[in-house]
Amino acid sequence: MAGMLRLAMAFSVLLSLSLPSSHAQTSACGSYTFTKNKIFTSCSDLPSLNSFLHWTFEQSTGKLQMAYRHTGITASKWVAWAINPNPNSASSAMLGAQSLVAFQQSSGTTKVYKSPIGSSYSTSLAEGNLTYGVSDLSAEYLNNDEMIIFATWDLPTNSTTILQVWQEGPVSSDSPSAHPTVAPYINAKGTLDLLSGQTTSSGGGGSRIRKKNIHGILNAVSWGVLMPFGVMVARYLKVFKSADPAWFYLHATCQTSAYVVGVAGWATGLKLGSDSPGTQYNTHRNIGITLFCLGTLQVFALLLRPNKDHKFRFYWNIYHQATGYAVIILSIVNIFEGFDILQPEKKWKNAYIGLIIALGVQAALLEAYTWYVVLKRKRSEKAPHTANGVNGYGA
Repeated sequence: MAGMLRLAMAFSVLLSLSLPSSHAQTSACGSYTFTKNKIFTSCSDLPSLNSFLHWTFEQSTGKLQMAYRHTGITASKWVAWAINPNPNSASSAMLGAQSLVAFQQSSGTTKVYKSPIGSSYSTSLAEGNLTYGVSDLSAEYLNNDEMIIFATWDLPTNSTTILQVWQEGPVSSDSPSAHPTVAPYINAKGTLDLLSGQTTSSGGGGSRIRKKNIHGILNAVSWGVLMPFGVMVARYLKVFKSADPAWFYLHATCQTSAYVVGVAGWATGLKLGSDSPGTQYNTHRNIGITLFCLGTLQVFALLLRPNKDHKFRFYWNIYHQATGYAVIILSIVNIFEGFDILQPEKKWKNAYIGLIIALGVQAALLEAYTWYVVLKRKRSEKAPHTANGVNGYGA
């Protein structure tokens, strides 16, 4: 079991080092060639959703000629690119954004239009006039996997930095539907210096990713590794008389450590929720709250544990074990919920699956060996009473 714990720690360290860069994409805008010989002076690989922005900006007139490319897109999805006139609204860049939307209609034609977003996250991307003037608006859908929006914006001449937002989502009955709210979609925003081409993550997007990674690592290690390991210690070491009472102290140490680290992970989750009022993961949140409550009950149950010969000790054992197994099951379920939200590289989810399978195999082997020891012990305890006959003195 010590080997499994070392493997779990190595998994958590590697995960912490690799998650922050899990959404990086290779540069692909500089060598792109547009149809009809369209040329732009600058381009930027946007940090999420396989998107790219090409532009030419004339500071003296405020003219911004741009092409927004979104690759890997199917005909059943819409794409959008927007400018938010308020650069101070980076934490909620979607609200008030002035957007251009494009998608393939059921007739096979491409629809592109202007859509101002109001003060609600539940926008339907309805058509309307924008704060800025927009001309030469068009769109192309190429090779069944790439949508390009072209437009010329009339921007104020006193600013060279914009707050941009880009997005994709499903189309239903020739109308845009709500986009997903997992990390790549939430982080699809940032500031862009139109002169230097420098892009930065807005509203602490990079910081939020780090906080999500910390939240995920704390909970994966505590609820997802230490807690099951502590249960295995109690289940399989206490049958050996030589391990008493060491098994209890090791079990208590594992579970207490898991609870403390898990509460820290739970607290980071609450903070992430309060910092993202427009984003909710109800299932993940509710399971997390349930785990915190059950874990806290387990801590108090440890303090109120009856003595071995107490009449209530049998019932306490049933409660303690049932709650412990429920915590493990809910923990593993919620960790996979977290993987679906954070969407790291697939290898990390597979690594955790491998770790859980390894723990399960080890538990199965230890379970079989434990039953072997228990049954052998029972047979040896009965042997002295029957070795010399029924009355103990021979026939």
